[in-house]
Amino acid sequence: MNQIDPTQYASWNEMAKTIALVAWAISILIALYHVVKLATMGDAKSKYDYINRMEIKTLWLASIVLIVGCCFWANSNIVELNALWIFVRGFVTFAMGMIVALIIQNLLKFYYPFFIEKRLKVLRYKPRVSPKTGKAMKLLSEEEEDAYLDEGMQAEEDVFSIDYDVWKDEETGYVKIERYSGHLHALQCPECNYQTFKVVREEILKAPSLDQEGELLKHYQCGYCGYKAKKTVTLRTSQKFEESSAATA
Repeated sequence: MNQIDPTQYASWNEMAKTIALVAWAISILIALYHVVKLATMGDAKSKYDYINRMEIKTLWLASIVLIVGCCFWANSNIVELNALWIFVRGFVTFAMGMIVALIIQNLLKFYYPFFIEKRLKVLRYKPRVSPKTGKAMKLLSEEEEDAYLDEGMQAEEDVFSIDYDVWKDEETGYVKIERYSGHLHALQCPECNYQTFKVVREEILKAPSLDQEGELLKHYQCGYCGYKAKKTVTLRTSQKFEESSAATA
């Protein structure tokens, strides 16, 4: 009977462990970089934009690198190997890695946005500090901010493609205008309750005039279950908008 030499695959085992440790270290560094970058951002709007644009992507990248490290670690204890074992180990490692990656992807896509949305709301409405006086500025109402938005900006808000927040230092008159996507963030789907209900299309049914209101039809669709709904919105020239009906399938 042939004796198995436990040191036969020592080089591979050592290399696999090293790759796993390096991958884990990189994964941790990616996450730490994200945390440190956020901590060093003083402006709430900059934090808002960075979280909105990069947080899920960064966590997904860190997760993939972490999973790769786990796959190498799981194959760092080889004492016997042949063609069948190579196939079995490769298949099982790939399958388990894909399952874990799919679970994490679903968590980041369907559950994590609830957490992000709460943080973004806090950042968006956190009082801004005037660089002139160092005091808190006032967030103007929809009617008040029109005086500081040009016609193009108001038109963007009227069709909900862009939303503007106007902060004003009432002591010095300093004004800060912040730009946000009008329907970038998904809502909670009334059918499946995931945060995947988004505006996919808008159409103006009737343009507003000085003496007559207009109508805008917003088409929603859930990115998870496919549920669709429509909402009619009243457009006015003197006011921003007034939602006139609830979503209907």
